Amino acid sequence: MVSSDRTSAPRDARAGDEDRRSFFSTATAVIVGGIVSVFPFAAGLLVLFDPLRRQGSAGGFLRIASLDELPADGVPRSFPVITDRVDAWNKFVNEPVGMVFLRRTKEGVAQVEALNAVCPHAGCFVDFLSKESHFQCPCHDSSFEPNGTRIHPERCPSPRDLDALAVEIRMVEGREEVWVEFKNFRAGTPEKIADA
Repeated sequence: MVSSDRTSAPRDARAGDEDRRSFFSTATAVIVGGIVSVFPFAAGLLVLFDPLRRQGSAGGFLRIASLDELPADGVPRSFPVITDRVDAWNKFVNEPVGMVFLRRTKEGVAQVEALNAVCPHAGCFVDFLSKESHFQCPCHDSSFEPNGTRIHPERCPSPRDLDALAVEIRMVEGREEVWVEFKNFRAGTPEKIADA
């Protein structure tokens, strides 16, 4: 009986050592495996959400027309705004993204005004009525002078004038071209607030 107790004590101690070693090796494998798998997972998330991070970098001047397409009669002409449109994961080439009215204000001088064609009241596209010589919104009858100022602002549903846009005349391959910094603005507010 005494000899049996003497032999079982070292066996228990060896079994305890093996359990401890097994625990440490399993814990080490779990920790190392976790660390190794975190980096590919984080890299995958970064690649997946990268388009969302880059989305806000669009903007700047867009070519709208050549200056020759604008007669020097002071009458606004409408032009589509066409550019490559990029959302989070897709790219659409040569898509219409809006419309502007361009008007040459001085003969012989390349002075051009650009107005966003969207009515600041509710976001409808305005038309230029040549006979009446003013812009008219077909949705709620807001009307604007050829330079974009409201006619009868006290009665006009639009809270502000048409939104003017920055214009540059650039010489490209020997031709003068009209470039506009195209932006859309928030409708229904008296302040001109650019959409994000």
